[in-house]
Amino acid sequence: MRVFVAGGTGVLGRRLVPQLVARGHQVTATTTSAAKTVLLARLGAEAVVMDGLDAMSVGEAVAGARPDAIVHQMTAISVAHAGKPDMKHLDRWFATTVRLRTEGTDHLLAAAEATGVTHVVAQSHASWNGIRRGGWVKTEEDPLDPETGTLAHAGADALRHVETAVVEAGGAALRYGGLYGPGATDDQVELVRKRQFPLVGGGAGHSSWVHLDDAASATVLAVEQKARGVFNIVDDEPAPASEWLPYLAACAGAKPPMRVPKWLARLLAGDVAVTMMTEGRGFSNAKAKRDLGWELRHPSWRQGFKEDLR
Repeated sequence: MRVFVAGGTGVLGRRLVPQLVARGHQVTATTTSAAKTVLLARLGAEAVVMDGLDAMSVGEAVAGARPDAIVHQMTAISVAHAGKPDMKHLDRWFATTVRLRTEGTDHLLAAAEATGVTHVVAQSHASWNGIRRGGWVKTEEDPLDPETGTLAHAGADALRHVETAVVEAGGAALRYGGLYGPGATDDQVELVRKRQFPLVGGGAGHSSWVHLDDAASATVLAVEQKARGVFNIVDDEPAPASEWLPYLAACAGAKPPMRVPKWLARLLAGDVAVTMMTEGRGFSNAKAKRDLGWELRHPSWRQGFKEDLR
């Protein structure tokens, strides 16, 4: 197949492109920087400079590639694009990513329709953001939390837009868990080593994780199978912060994380961080394993963290 990867130089795109190439697909991948076209060429893709927020730029790039499928991996949460992670000012940190998940999604779907591309696979997110009622682990039948009244609301709205628009167009929205692997968690690990990533309250909030290579392999399957609908792309072990954070610290050779009360964490990091650490909901991967035949190389973050940080 001819596959167009929008966002080919992100942490996931850099793992996805080689997997697609290895499976025999012809890949065109985009970057916002001409300097990164060399990287994409090394990965085996034809490189195109594209502005995902410019409808004409997107339309020309897709038309030139003549793809059979489009994969939407555009975000702007790297340090280069958005600065250091800033949970206290999440609205500012995620502002461009919100636009890429709304305007950028619309531009890609319009380009797909104009060029006769019948299948789109897009990135969504399912780490701690399941609806905060009922059990700790959510399926695709459970909605994502709208984060009403918080700084995460615009981001939640953007995810809902991606999922609704892409699924209505006959494509697949992949809810990736917390991504880890080469380059994905460097900032978090640095904070853990400095003991600046504390446990909040009892640390009961659950999260789901997925290694970059497993996320990429699920994406390849969704492309090849022309999957439709929403899929949680997470590992087998959703877990509370009280388990995964001390384990991450141990793997990083750091001291155990400090514990802080909710009120102090709210002052230091904001409401969203407190919610994530104390009320977050994880996700089940049963549908992706069943419907896509997805097999994980890293079925648990316990194995993955240890390998990634050794």
